[in-house]
Amino acid sequence: MKLYILLFKALRSLYSRAFAASAMLLILCSVAAFAQESAHGVNVGLVYPLSTHGKHAGSYSNIFSLNVIAGVSREEKAFTMAGFANFIREDATGFQVAGFSNFIGGFADGFKGAGFLNMYQSGRGFQVAGFANLAKRDITGMQAAGFINTVRDLNGFQAAGFINIAGGNIHGTQAAGYINIAGDVKGSQFAGFINIAKKVKGVQLAGFINIADSSDYPIGIVNIIKNGEKWLGVTTDDNLTTLLTFRSGGRKLYGIIGVGYNFENTKDVFAMQYGLGAHLVGTGNFRLNAEATAISLENFKRGEFNKFSLSILPAVQLGPLEIFAGPSFNHVNTDTAEGRKLIGHYMWTDTNKDNRLNGLYIGYTAGVQMRF
Repeated sequence: MKLYILLFKALRSLYSRAFAASAMLLILCSVAAFAQESAHGVNVGLVYPLSTHGKHAGSYSNIFSLNVIAGVSREEKAFTMAGFANFIREDATGFQVAGFSNFIGGFADGFKGAGFLNMYQSGRGFQVAGFANLAKRDITGMQAAGFINTVRDLNGFQAAGFINIAGGNIHGTQAAGYINIAGDVKGSQFAGFINIAKKVKGVQLAGFINIADSSDYPIGIVNIIKNGEKWLGVTTDDNLTTLLTFRSGGRKLYGIIGVGYNFENTKDVFAMQYGLGAHLVGTGNFRLNAEATAISLENFKRGEFNKFSLSILPAVQLGPLEIFAGPSFNHVNTDTAEGRKLIGHYMWTDTNKDNRLNGLYIGYTAGVQMRF
């Protein structure tokens, strides 16, 4: 967690320096024009100051700007395009697009498209960049970037190839290829690896881990929820696959991960489990859980045994301990001799031309775990 906080601070520092540098560039480009502030205009040019507004370009509020390389203006109110970059001292409204970057000193309203970077104070609308959208304050609308989006408070949607950062709160959705970071979330977080937030009212879905102060609906293999639950236990099933398990999550959903050993086989003996569980009903010391899990048996050479199970598990809590047991509906997929013999009471089987067995059967799961 500390690592991600340091990452956020480093990115925020980098953003502040980059924004200061771009602001200085705007000042230098337009210092000669501060004596006059033109109300509106049309600017066409090559690069500042080689344009129709010349050295006074930084004082103009334009309704149309077209620059082959880069343009400078005070404000843009409709259409702005540059082959490399747009430098806008104050607000930008409408359609602004650049081959590399848009630097906006004030409010960005409308569509902002850049091949690499959009940088602005706050905004509304849709910002898309090949690498990064960096907003210093709040956004209403959508940010989409190939690598990173940053914002303070977000009312809308963030989509990034690697990381989304909201230094404040979110009312909407974050979706990232690797990590989302936010304060309080009213909405959802979807990440390829990890989500980090404070209070979450919605769904957290991560490829591996969710971290939050409170989150009732975390969907991940590991969920570290401050007001949630963490259980370490031992489970076994009808084919003697015995696992050391870790269950973690919120008040409604939890993740499951386990490793163990199958005592029935002689070759395919090493077991790995992962899955998702839900607390369906709870009253006093009793509750009813449902779990969807997958177990693989391996010898790390050739062949595989996979079992996908849906279990209904009544549970009784005795202090820090919980004892549970219940029936399971299972689908088996295997191409090993041991795997085909492991289950002897299939309801249905099918063997394909590659000698791979698919089968359905009713079994059971039981276990005991301790809360910590």
